[in-house]
Amino acid sequence: MRVKRIYDVVSADDGYRVLVDGIWPRGVRKEDLRLDLWLKQVAPSHELRRWFGHDPRRWDDFRERYRTELDERSEAIDLLLQYYRQGPLTLLYSARDTEHNQAVVLREYLLERASGPSVAR
Repeated sequence: MRVKRIYDVVSADDGYRVLVDGIWPRGVRKEDLRLDLWLKQVAPSHELRRWFGHDPRRWDDFRERYRTELDERSEAIDLLLQYYRQGPLTLLYSARDTEHNQAVVLREYLLERASGPSVAR
């Protein structure tokens, strides 16, 4: 499972490409984007996204709060785990910061769930 900016070049090994932002990326037309699914349900809440503001000083708190939100979204998480079990999965995001964004947290969260006793890879 990988994370990738939506603006990066599409690669053959991306596999299933899922946009995990709650709002559509700026400057990208829907018809120009190679995307398999836009899963808004796994994006941080509007309030959390605004509070975080991609401020690295708030990263640890953001990670904790976002993971709490993800705990409430089991259907969407299960869907992503299904795609992950079937083959390569790429979580797409639009943030400029490649280290401090929701896709990084979501990947970590999904990998933890995938390695648990109830989900096999």
